[in-house]
Amino acid sequence: MSIPPNPPALPYDLRGKRVFVSGHRGMLGSALVRRLAREACEILTAGREELDLLRQNAVEDWLRKARPDVVLVAAARVGGIHANSTRPAEFLYENLAIQNHLIHGAYLAGVEKLLFAASSCIYPRAAPQPMKEEYLLTGPLEPTNEGYALAKIAGLKMCEAYRRQYGCDFIAAIPPNLYGPNDNFDPLASHVIAGMLRRAHQARLEGAPSFEIWGTGVARREFLHVDDAADACIFLLTRYSGELAPNVGSGEDVSIRELAAMVCEVVGYTGPITFDAGKPDGMPVKRLDVGRVQAMGWKASIPLAAGLASTYEWFLSQQNIRGV
Repeated sequence: MSIPPNPPALPYDLRGKRVFVSGHRGMLGSALVRRLAREACEILTAGREELDLLRQNAVEDWLRKARPDVVLVAAARVGGIHANSTRPAEFLYENLAIQNHLIHGAYLAGVEKLLFAASSCIYPRAAPQPMKEEYLLTGPLEPTNEGYALAKIAGLKMCEAYRRQYGCDFIAAIPPNLYGPNDNFDPLASHVIAGMLRRAHQARLEGAPSFEIWGTGVARREFLHVDDAADACIFLLTRYSGELAPNVGSGEDVSIRELAAMVCEVVGYTGPITFDAGKPDGMPVKRLDVGRVQAMGWKASIPLAAGLASTYEWFLSQQNIRGV
């Protein structure tokens, strides 16, 4: 194994570096590729046909041959509340496998810098709001996404452990609910915004008498456009080195009821919105305290209304390409 004797100095200069973006076809991974295009670095990617991230030997062999200087762990099994609550084993196993193989493989390959994308799902269900980084592991998780959250906690702690034991400059970042281009718009596997946009779009096209939302509508969530999330990741990658995983978000939340109204306005659906209170709300409130990252000099720049509009435009642009 070849481990850098000392962590790279800050600020970390990406010029000339070989940067591997895992999950480059996903929402966050593709946003990272777009963001890195502004840097004078070499972007490395590998699709599933070339690299199976669930196979440890394959990952270690690929990293050894590709020799990246930087690894961005954006690959993950992701989904909304329905997918998480009905497929907990899949979310736990696949995320643990992917991140374990990438983080340990990066260590073996002597990678200089690694950033792991965690999730605000890792905080306790009853965490005080807004959620500070020190609230991690202070209470039970939200049951509907426990498998995913446990895996993300393990990835964050793995970065911390490899930093402590081996001196690796591996860091993590904690974003809230993400949305934007290349999200999954599948009705049963999507995140909340993608699912809402698709169903509101179909309701408008079909002239549906109402637009139904899961849950009571009172739960509150923070949303971050994926291009802001990618920018935050590159900011931290080049300017931060430490055990603590900073929150990166807008610091603002909306109720699901308010979000549904915004989505219907963007889509042009004018019928009534109804709520199925028999379906789960998930965590009552989930908003990040972003004081630390803002003190470092980073702040989100894409307002939710503008982000929803551009995401819907992207969705419409894919109709004839992907049939979504």
